[in-house]
Amino acid sequence: MMNKLKFIFFTLIFGTVAACVQYQSPDRATWPTYLRGASFTDMTDTARLAKKPIYEGLGGRTINQAVKQSAKMEYGDKTNNDSAISIMYMSELESKLYDALRKPGMSVQRAGTDIIVLLVRDAIMELDAPDISETGDDTLKIISNILKKYDATFIEIAGYTDAMRDANAAHALSLDMASRVGVYLSTHGIKTCRMFIVGRGAARPIAGQDEFGRLTNRRVEIRIAPVR
Repeated sequence: MMNKLKFIFFTLIFGTVAACVQYQSPDRATWPTYLRGASFTDMTDTARLAKKPIYEGLGGRTINQAVKQSAKMEYGDKTNNDSAISIMYMSELESKLYDALRKPGMSVQRAGTDIIVLLVRDAIMELDAPDISETGDDTLKIISNILKKYDATFIEIAGYTDAMRDANAAHALSLDMASRVGVYLSTHGIKTCRMFIVGRGAARPIAGQDEFGRLTNRRVEIRIAPVR
């Protein structure tokens, strides 16, 4: 009985300590291992079509497989039924993300059936170091848990910077941010066969180039698309 109590005590202590340890990105040399299976390209329709057989071969589900269809859905026009299922599934996902991410520097947007989670860099990373912050750890953990539940989706992780004189440096920095988030998701149970990772440098600014705008343009966007 005493040994059992000791085991329970040390388990609780270990769990408490582990919960208090802030996440740190693995050594950069190990990133290719964590991101094996991810595609380092834009999540275009063509890229998704090419990736789908690999995704399904590794146990990935389509939305039709993930959603329990009603008897009514078994009949009628298949295209319309598939569209209705996708809309319902993605609407539920959008609602979960929106409710969970009501924080400064974050937003959840809809683009057709896709969902875009916008994360300003300073909301998820250390101000003076290129690593995930404590707040970012909490946020990305929430996103990971939701994406694990809504797993019939592809995920594009895109990094962006503010305007920089050196375009190559901007691309490298944006790819670092995107890859760092990809590694985090990978270590928290998100299959890399779902991922597309890209660095877009200073492209597609969403704000001006004043001090506040530059902070907003430094961001990571997670675009989530249904697998049909």
